[in-house]
Amino acid sequence: MDQAPIIYMLMGVCELSTVNVVITGATGMVGGLVLEQALNEPRVGAVTTLGRRATGVASPKLTEIEHPNFENFTGLEEVFAGQDVALFCLGAYTGSVPDDVFKRITVDYTVAFGEALRRANPGAVFCLLSGQGADSKETSRISFARYKGMAENALVKMGFSRVHLFRPGYIYPVTPRDKPMVWDRLVRPIWPLVRAVVPNVGIASHELAKAMLMAGLEGTPQHEGPVLENRDIRTLVAG
Repeated sequence: MDQAPIIYMLMGVCELSTVNVVITGATGMVGGLVLEQALNEPRVGAVTTLGRRATGVASPKLTEIEHPNFENFTGLEEVFAGQDVALFCLGAYTGSVPDDVFKRITVDYTVAFGEALRRANPGAVFCLLSGQGADSKETSRISFARYKGMAENALVKMGFSRVHLFRPGYIYPVTPRDKPMVWDRLVRPIWPLVRAVVPNVGIASHELAKAMLMAGLEGTPQHEGPVLENRDIRTLVAG
């Protein structure tokens, strides 16, 4: 029996099973690792990055779109329509920008991106890099918690096929930062001990990236609800 038709059929099934992924924040620590893992993932057929500057990464899978205004995505309707999974890793560190700018980045940019994707492709999956302590009630006196809660709530209400809200604790940079924060300098030498003694205090950056991609592609069948706290993220990666 000629096996060629069977081989071609299987190849066709594999091609049909791949998904398109769009990533924001791909020049950041976690977003860069998400990009790397998505490009190396056979189930991902194409990757689009959307950001203010190029990543410098080259791959036949990759399309980079430099977009200066994250509050207006007019003209990108076709780009959003072709995406199956959004991995939203864009953000700012608390205290790195004024409060009004922090709110705009955390809430307004996320909501605008989500609305643009939802209009173009309501069947898409949205994975948000949020943060530990996000306040779903939106009443916290801590702006970080309040704004993260606002962004999460807005996404859940949009009606995507799936929404996954990642709330990691401390994110351990596997590759040292060019400009390490004080906490990084303190934790790096003793990270194995910290993780052994207080496992849910944080997660390594590459594990967080892996968890976000896994959730986007597979969902979280062993976990109910959209919110994944640090413990849930670790469990997801552990399989």
